[in-house]
Amino acid sequence: MIMKKSISYISLALVFLAATTVSAVAQDYQLVWNEDFTDGALDTQVWNIETNGDGGGNNELQYYCDRGVKLGVEPTTGKHCLILTATKEAFGGKQCTSGRVNTQSKAYYTFGRIDARIKFPQTANGLWPAFWQMGNNYKQVGWPRCGETDIIELGHQSAFNKGTQDRYFNGAMHVGSKWDAVWSDANAVTWPYSVEDTFHIVTMIWTPTSIDMYMDLDSHPENDAYFHADLEPNDNPDYDRSLVFGKPNFIIANVAVGGNFPGIYDVNKITALADGPRSMYIDWIRIYQRGDAGESFVCPSASDAIEPEGTTAIHTISATKQATKVLRDGVIYLLRDGAAYDVLGNRVQ
Repeated sequence: MIMKKSISYISLALVFLAATTVSAVAQDYQLVWNEDFTDGALDTQVWNIETNGDGGGNNELQYYCDRGVKLGVEPTTGKHCLILTATKEAFGGKQCTSGRVNTQSKAYYTFGRIDARIKFPQTANGLWPAFWQMGNNYKQVGWPRCGETDIIELGHQSAFNKGTQDRYFNGAMHVGSKWDAVWSDANAVTWPYSVEDTFHIVTMIWTPTSIDMYMDLDSHPENDAYFHADLEPNDNPDYDRSLVFGKPNFIIANVAVGGNFPGIYDVNKITALADGPRSMYIDWIRIYQRGDAGESFVCPSASDAIEPEGTTAIHTISATKQATKVLRDGVIYLLRDGAAYDVLGNRVQ
């Protein structure tokens, strides 16, 4: 499943558009991992399906199990996706089930850029979908010593109270010595448009000195980061951001139900599930790295990199000359050497 069906062009616009807010994304970033979920079953060499009803330390209501995890087709677009589904049903002593997967000890990386194309469910009221990562030493040191980076979370009670739940989300970081001694840094934004029920690309750029998170750079390359943090050294190793967030992390995706974040603790008040199950669809996940500054990536079958016939890798396209950005009929195109490309790198003429 590692880069064997498609190669990403999400960086293409960013490589070409050096004047944008993400001009720090160097041209020498290379795609090191592509998970497109087009196989018949979830690759267990890469993914773990979590099974528990412990509430995630947040008084969540769901029981995570394989009932909430499958590969399938998103009905509107026909895209093959990882589907994580929350359902109101009695199971395992809980009143609802859902899905949570991770790549712990199977696929993990240090520094680089991660992009994910996700369709988030309608969260109102009570759903808490998230795409995030934790230190791969979680089993050895536990949380919060391992460090947690929340690339995106939706469903906070503040959004429900304001009626902005479809466009309110946050990025965050957590680290500390124990559960009741946690340092957190978070930033929530009310986006100018809805990010629920349609696909959006979420990006995190992680370097030894900073973390930045972006929404929809493919369609809005001018977007500023919705979360930024400097990874500063600290005399206390439990709170040293440069140390804790300078080591391998694994990926997590889940749809939580209720709990402290939405502020709902009764499954009958989860209005998002009143009309049936709700799903988060992940079309693909991609990791890019430059191979310097301590960057590393570990995953089984990572050497099986095959570029699809008739395409050109990002670094090859961008190595010779910068492109010109044009706007035609409301669509951004990139012109280079007499050819036009869309922002995903597909040649259109």
